Amino acid sequence: VQLVESGGGLVQAGGSLRLSCAASGAIFSINSMGWHRQAPGKQRELVAAITSTTTTNYADSVKGRFTISRDNSKNTVYLQMNSLKPENTAVYYCNADVWSGYRQYDLWGQGTQVTVSS
Repeated sequence: VQLVESGGGLVQAGGSLRLSCAASGAIFSINSMGWHRQAPGKQRELVAAITSTTTTNYADSVKGRFTISRDNSKNTVYLQMNSLKPENTAVYYCNADVWSGYRQYDLWGQGTQVTVSS
């Protein structure tokens, strides 16, 4: 069972990017899914999370600009990022609480770089 991210890249300030993260393998169910980020020299922080019932939670710094969503039929979580700022530059990691077989896994993706130029 693994998470594979896509969608990072270089964008100018004010632009948009959409990140995707797909879970694959023998998945029974997925509880919460989320996105974290880590900028150089800083600790990893939560950006947004979404539960299995689509309750969402956002970091204050991204509220109103970022939107998290999920497609349960595809075991995929998305992060739509609008009005990007240079301070949003970081490696973005997806995270999911996955049940496979009789085991629960706290999975992390490999990370995708988002760079916002001024």
